[in-house]
Amino acid sequence: MEHVRDLSELPKAHLHLHFTGSMRPSTLLELADKYGVRLPDALTDALSGGEPPRLRATDERGWFRFQRLYDAARSCLRQPEDIQRLVREAAEEDVRDGSGWLEIQVDPTSYAPRLGGLIPALEIILDAVDTASRETGLGMRVLIAANRMKHPLDARTLARLAVRYRDRGIVGFGLSNDERRGMARDFDRAFHIAREGGLMAAPHGGELTGPSSVRDCLDDLHASRIGHGVRAAEDARLLQRLADRQVTCEVCPASNVALGVYEKPEDVPLRTLFEAGVPMALGADDPLLFGSRLAAQYEIARRHHAFSDAELAELARQSVRGSAAPEDVKRKLLSGVDDWLTAPVS
Repeated sequence: MEHVRDLSELPKAHLHLHFTGSMRPSTLLELADKYGVRLPDALTDALSGGEPPRLRATDERGWFRFQRLYDAARSCLRQPEDIQRLVREAAEEDVRDGSGWLEIQVDPTSYAPRLGGLIPALEIILDAVDTASRETGLGMRVLIAANRMKHPLDARTLARLAVRYRDRGIVGFGLSNDERRGMARDFDRAFHIAREGGLMAAPHGGELTGPSSVRDCLDDLHASRIGHGVRAAEDARLLQRLADRQVTCEVCPASNVALGVYEKPEDVPLRTLFEAGVPMALGADDPLLFGSRLAAQYEIARRHHAFSDAELAELARQSVRGSAAPEDVKRKLLSGVDDWLTAPVS
């Protein structure tokens, strides 16, 4: 049997993890039972059987079904203790997978109705992140994400709030949901507010639509990171631009396959991006619905794209460099990557 280094021991940063989507399946089932929430049969059957639900979001009907499952899961988060549990367990899972830094992404407006309003919801989330970080030793910060499906004025409100709470652990501002809806330029003012307030711009792009959505994120939102970005592989000039500017793409291989962006793990263009010099940070996206967490994304690179341990170590370094972690945290993680690579293979 071939001996390989344990990918769960490779120090790395996790830059693409959505809040509700980080939940453990067992936790969702417990909370649904606690609150008498009837989850969609497809979700209950899948989670009870230990498998993710069958998804495909390359058309609007499929995306609606995905969002319906996500919204059902979100509806089970009703009390501050539910938020605390979710964040603590997400941190525990990341530590188990070798993460030393997590930037969890959340739209607090989605939780505000059950948590007393927008500001109370955000404060509950930030308190939970601070507590989980102290209890697990995992460096954790928050990226506030606006919703493309809502009015751009809502995004401006969120951007101002994110800047206001920057000293409580918010490091970035994003834009999520179906990129086929809403033009990036409609949200340029919100991103201007966030950038002027010292936050990183990290919108989604290049997942459900092609290279043009990545260009829009760069041109209209001045993104320094791209959520997903894999469709940039279809445009050589865009790849060069990302490489020249060292814009990190938060690539989520298991998610790409689960949502039908690519048919098979080997179709995800990890090699194309890597060899073009585009920095990547592998992410789990929504492990609740896609069935795999952080270390599994590195396993996809190893198993389906023949990444060597040296190349996997470089992917981990790229995730750290693309993060908003303090320099001392980056140095520690990068040193840990070197130690992992030079340690004897057991």
